[in-house]
Amino acid sequence: MPRIAIITDIHHGKDAEAKKGSHALRLLADFADFAEVHKPDLILELGDRISDVDRQTDLDLEHEVAEALAPIKAIAPVLHICGNHDRDFLSVEDNEEIFGQMLGNLTIDLGGWRVVMFRADTRMRRPDGFRCPDSDIDWLAGVVADADRPLLIASHVPLSGHGQDGNYYFQNSLGFSRYPQTSVLREVLRSCRQPLLCVAGHVHWNTVTTVDGVTHLTLQSLTESFTMSPDRGHGAPAGAWGMLELGAENVAWRVHGEDTMALELPVKQLARRWYKPLPPLAELADESGRQKRIEAFDREMAPGV
Repeated sequence: MPRIAIITDIHHGKDAEAKKGSHALRLLADFADFAEVHKPDLILELGDRISDVDRQTDLDLEHEVAEALAPIKAIAPVLHICGNHDRDFLSVEDNEEIFGQMLGNLTIDLGGWRVVMFRADTRMRRPDGFRCPDSDIDWLAGVVADADRPLLIASHVPLSGHGQDGNYYFQNSLGFSRYPQTSVLREVLRSCRQPLLCVAGHVHWNTVTTVDGVTHLTLQSLTESFTMSPDRGHGAPAGAWGMLELGAENVAWRVHGEDTMALELPVKQLARRWYKPLPPLAELADESGRQKRIEAFDREMAPGV
């Protein structure tokens, strides 16, 4: 059974807002100890390794994260994704040089699963937010169409487009939590005929969201504090990382640290897809609308659709 350790939103640097970046290197050492004990088959780092300042500072901070992760690379392969903070003053090529790997889209087979590193552009352009290039969407669509085994899709920005009510960063800035092409990406995922699971970072909390039958996980930041209640050390970093076990029959997800969660799902459930949502009910009020609804449902359920 493949076992994948996942860490995200390290935010190494000075403390900023609710991010406790001054604790990042210590917590990375704890993560290295965890990896040494539990021996995952693969390690994913999903981006926002630093809190950006300026080009030279960011280069220094990224190098420090690379040094902290070096012992982990002796345990298992480590795959990286750039987050928006890794791109404010640095290029993808800068990050590739520091971490010693190409950072384009990638698939690798692990056990009976295919791990998909969806490394679409994560540069945040203010005031507009993210942009997902058509070339990346086309690449993902090709991977989904050709899938002959279950897929785990990893990204920095969540592909679910799920709500952010209560989120310290994104409740009032929803567009910065997702790609503007979210509806297109969800249609691509919905078309998958294999079991499919997505995991992302960026939004700094643990969530489980199912859209169109596709299950999406987000993982808490290593250094975030806004979800920590007073009786658990309000203001302290979450120290979170996850372990994902990809079995033939079941998937198990556990988040470790101070902001924990655990989940188990049958693999066959990850292959289900929901009916497409109805049009606005106001359009279906008369007999003509009702007939259109029936016809749309029949098309949806037709063999081969």
